[in-house]
Amino acid sequence: MDIRSHPLESVIMRSGWVGTAERSAPALLGLLLALLALGPALGPGFVLRYDMVFVPDPPLTVPGEGFPRAVPSDLVVALLSRIAPDQLVQKAILIGIFVLAASGAAALVPSRRLGPRLAAAAFYTWNAYLAQRLLLGQWALLLGVAGLPWAVRAVVLGGRLRLAVALLPAAVGGFQAMLVSALAVLATAATAPVPAWGVRVRQVAEAVLALGVLSLPWLVPALLSRAVTDPAGVEAFAARADGPLGTVGSLLSLGGIWNANAVVPGQGSWWSAIVRLALAAVAVWGFARLRAPRAAPYRAGVAVAAGGGLAVALVGAFAPGALGGLIAWWPGFGPLRDGQLYLAPFVLLQAVGLASVVARWHSRAVVAVAVAVPVLVLPTFALGAFGRLSAVDYPDEWRRVQAIVNADPAPGALLSLPWGAHRAFEWNGRRVVLDPATKMFRRRVLWNDALLVGLPGGGRLRVAAEDPASAAAEAALRAGPGGRAAALAGLGVRYVLAPAGDNTFQDAVTVFQGREIRLLRLDPPL
Repeated sequence: MDIRSHPLESVIMRSGWVGTAERSAPALLGLLLALLALGPALGPGFVLRYDMVFVPDPPLTVPGEGFPRAVPSDLVVALLSRIAPDQLVQKAILIGIFVLAASGAAALVPSRRLGPRLAAAAFYTWNAYLAQRLLLGQWALLLGVAGLPWAVRAVVLGGRLRLAVALLPAAVGGFQAMLVSALAVLATAATAPVPAWGVRVRQVAEAVLALGVLSLPWLVPALLSRAVTDPAGVEAFAARADGPLGTVGSLLSLGGIWNANAVVPGQGSWWSAIVRLALAAVAVWGFARLRAPRAAPYRAGVAVAAGGGLAVALVGAFAPGALGGLIAWWPGFGPLRDGQLYLAPFVLLQAVGLASVVARWHSRAVVAVAVAVPVLVLPTFALGAFGRLSAVDYPDEWRRVQAIVNADPAPGALLSLPWGAHRAFEWNGRRVVLDPATKMFRRRVLWNDALLVGLPGGGRLRVAAEDPASAAAEAALRAGPGGRAAALAGLGVRYVLAPAGDNTFQDAVTVFQGREIRLLRLDPPL
């Protein structure tokens, strides 16, 4: 097929400077929204919040024995940091998410007019889903979300190479990004109107092949790992109400994340909740009324993917026992426990639906309102969610410890204390972040990847560690003072990184003592 004759291509293929300006406008809008949303996060230093852990001089390492959640994203960041300053790599990725999402959503809109495409670009880059996932630090997932409209478009246009290129952001993001992309890509390939069943089978087969090959970097380590999945994670990570309209209302308005600290300030007010739900209703209505021939190749697929993602979120919230039973039967169902993340196709559906409404009543005033309304409905996402995203630099003692450990050619793992997954440093404004030690060293890092998650009614639920080595290290830590160091050394631990005042290993050699952290070396067993 000549791609110039395809309706989706005809939307964006214009000649002259007018065509160039129209093609660039959604990306420029995405850039402006990125600058507004990130704000202080673009200053000198690193943005450290929950899963977003970027470190200076990231090492080139292979995944450990736990589930490969940061594969291949950490490796790609490490490679990029070899050619550009590591701080700039993080900022470029964060800005790129907004630009890629805005331009992709605009490219999927069937209207030839710029106004509807700008409306879709604004909505897809400024919504509760993206804001909450960014505040949870899940930049790797958002890479896949940003590339999602491009992947759907690639399925429609056809071509294995085009689809593979469109899926590259998700491939870099890893398992969550690829699973969200697979939901929309496979649904689109399976439902696109084609002249014969053979063509549809070929489309689905090509989509499966592309998704499978690009998933190998994380899929192979996941299948070979000894990681386990705790069914209790379903209840811990189930979608929750983040406003007065309950869990269902939160999900329909693209919120409902399980972590209350990832909710945008003021999002729980009646005004914000009602307006966001009303906007969602208008967008869904617009998508349901979408009859443009240019949307026919993907309309059913996006609807199926959006419905499927919403169903996963609802099952986790209202029938956690069923999903927990599946995980207990086979840990491969574990990625479904955080059901709210599968709302990404629903976000895309609403973006295209809003564009359809704008196209129906097109005027400069309508376009201006449609572009501004996502920001006005969620204004506190601006400026790093009012400071919740901010750049800081690592204290010098962290860099010194990193240099000492990475310069040591002797084998052995590093154990990170205190024995918990997250930290809240004063120099990071007490923002909770995954232990940076897990990403700073060239050697294996043993850490407690079990999670304690607060429940809506009070109390905390413990999700067991996935890495079996974590359990062995925890058992060694429970040994008496005289045998603790020997037990860990027997597990192959060479270094212990602990808080400055920690006296757990009084008989170990202190290699470095700083104001905040202390590096110890354990003698190997005789």
